[in-house]
Amino acid sequence: MTPRELAALAAAAPNVTVAVVGDLMLDETWTGSVSRVAPEAPVPLLALSAMSRRAGGAGNVVENLATLGARSVALGAVGPEEEGAWLARRLTTLPGGGGTVVVVPLRTTPVKRRMMSDGRQLLRVDQEIAAGLSPAAEEALLRAALEALAEADVLLLSDYAKGTLTARVTSTLLGEARRKGIPALVDPKGRDYGRYRGAAVVTPNRKELEEVSGHLARDRATVASVGESLRRELDCDALLVKLSEEGMLLIRRDEAPVPIASRAREVFDVTGAGDTVLAMLGVALGAGLDLPSAAEAANRAAGAAVARAGTAPIHWADLLDGTGGSPADKGIDRSHLPALAAMLHRGHRRVVFTNGCFDLLHPGHVRLLTEAKRLGDVLVVGLNSDDSIRRLKGPERPVLSEHDRAEVLGGLDAVDFVAIFGEDTPENLIRTIRPDVLVKGGDYTEATVVGAPFVRAYGGEVVLIPLIEGRSTSSMVARMKGRVRSE
Repeated sequence: MTPRELAALAAAAPNVTVAVVGDLMLDETWTGSVSRVAPEAPVPLLALSAMSRRAGGAGNVVENLATLGARSVALGAVGPEEEGAWLARRLTTLPGGGGTVVVVPLRTTPVKRRMMSDGRQLLRVDQEIAAGLSPAAEEALLRAALEALAEADVLLLSDYAKGTLTARVTSTLLGEARRKGIPALVDPKGRDYGRYRGAAVVTPNRKELEEVSGHLARDRATVASVGESLRRELDCDALLVKLSEEGMLLIRRDEAPVPIASRAREVFDVTGAGDTVLAMLGVALGAGLDLPSAAEAANRAAGAAVARAGTAPIHWADLLDGTGGSPADKGIDRSHLPALAAMLHRGHRRVVFTNGCFDLLHPGHVRLLTEAKRLGDVLVVGLNSDDSIRRLKGPERPVLSEHDRAEVLGGLDAVDFVAIFGEDTPENLIRTIRPDVLVKGGDYTEATVVGAPFVRAYGGEVVLIPLIEGRSTSSMVARMKGRVRSE
């Protein structure tokens, strides 16, 4: 996906409502150091220094939806102990989230505890009692889920085989989703996929596909063949098979399989990557993307998820790395700027902004933009529209149209986004983007830089970059006019 497409999807995400039903779990990470062996047994002794908690399983899907900006409702079951209370409180107070968590007496909240030292996992301790819901709890969950579906754009079922997605819960919700015409996506578990019959998309990984089919699927041709047989058996619209470092394979009804290449990233930890795929796929389909485009977004999100340690939701800015695309793809619609700004700041990217006419790009421009990019992670360029240039410089300018100038700027590696503005100054752009660094050429003083007081007020920087003597668009235009007259 291009940066412009990602920004558009991020802008649409807050309008997407997702119902998430499945196995809620708690992920704990115990971090410390190991410097000696325990005296009572030849095992490492972990000196605990920190403990962190995150929602896992279906809860991690909800965490991802929250960081992506979508509205969500979490529906599942936890036990009555402190871990369950923490998980229920977390999921019902997430930004954009909220919903129903059914507390089931005598049921233990599934907890996964990872012991870490120097970035390495020493041990994992699982605390769980796999058991189906009681009839009363099942009925309460179904009532809440059907109520949530009445307002949802997408249904996500996150199955970790902990007993929440009973046959009745699963079949009832899939049937209601079909009746409403909303996509129902399933991250499956176990060997009985019959209960997922009628889902829109099922997302097994290679190992799960092999287990449920009873066939090895070591190459893509076999994955496609085995996957298509399973898709027909389940009567679903598509299977999206996760192939780890090989990317994904999208298998659709009456369509050729679509391979989706993986992104070249170092795999640090695959924990929670399937949750990220499910969340992004749901947001993208809920926002109206077609299935191949949604799968591409999910694949990019998975690449970002495996590059970090533990269960951690991804941010939109994590998806920008390696987006590429043509120069024209760097143009950003004004309506998408708030989403772009939120995307970058939530992802802790250092944003640099500069602006200008950039009519007939010359070495002075290139130097300014190159130096500006070195001051941060992302460079956003505000570009005067044709009308604003005519007001500023007269009816004979610009030489190049705003679209041509935007494409030329987009061809520079230093430039990440180009936003055209029609006002006489970029003040509104600056207030929307809230850059960490505001850059102008050395022919300005800070007192004359538009937006400088605003940026300084929230702790941003204003940087003036020296110009190259004798290099300006006006002088180039004057020289060209002189040559034309002499000829």
